[in-house]
Amino acid sequence: MIPDKQLPSTRTTELDSICLKAEVIPVLAIERIEDAVPLARALFEGGLAVLEVTLRTDCALEAIRRIKEALPQASIGVGTVLTPAQYRQAEEVGADFIVTPGTTEALYRHGVGSPVPMLPGVASVSELMTGWQFGYRRFKFFPAEASGGVKALKAFAGPLPEARFCPTGGINLDNAADYLALPNVMCVGGSWLTPKSLVDAEDWNGIRQLAREVAERYHH
Repeated sequence: MIPDKQLPSTRTTELDSICLKAEVIPVLAIERIEDAVPLARALFEGGLAVLEVTLRTDCALEAIRRIKEALPQASIGVGTVLTPAQYRQAEEVGADFIVTPGTTEALYRHGVGSPVPMLPGVASVSELMTGWQFGYRRFKFFPAEASGGVKALKAFAGPLPEARFCPTGGINLDNAADYLALPNVMCVGGSWLTPKSLVDAEDWNGIRQLAREVAERYHH
């Protein structure tokens, strides 16, 4: 399997410019459509300008559409993209970037021709090398803690030093700094910024405060 087409390097540059705005990317699974805009606004006002909304809930696409409209200056990624069809849906609602938990050949092929950059999910060096063949240089490392965490990323830097990662999965306030200290980590992602208890209570001030603490602690 030698890919006939390679990812244009401009997609990598676009991802870099998005990730430069964020040390931490909140991962949102929006259950109630009316929470979408106030939740995103609280995170944005707290200083987190890059958000990932996962397709794990029924109202996700509509939530992304509303957030894009309400916060045009934020960068909105669509997460848990599993198929080229979902990739296309994300393009249609105006996603700034795509995030996948793992990556198939079909997703890589679609991504190579898409105007919307993808952060493909990988958990091993073999998967990383598959993405590399397609011209990808930026990856999501998932599930980070379960796949070897900081030690694994240090090991990845040996064979492929130009690869950069956004680890997610098991990352929290306590271990985020360990990941961000690695030269091949651009940013980290996590759902710990949107605790279910605060979202259920519609405590947007609490979430804004949490975002502010994280933004101040990890800002470039």
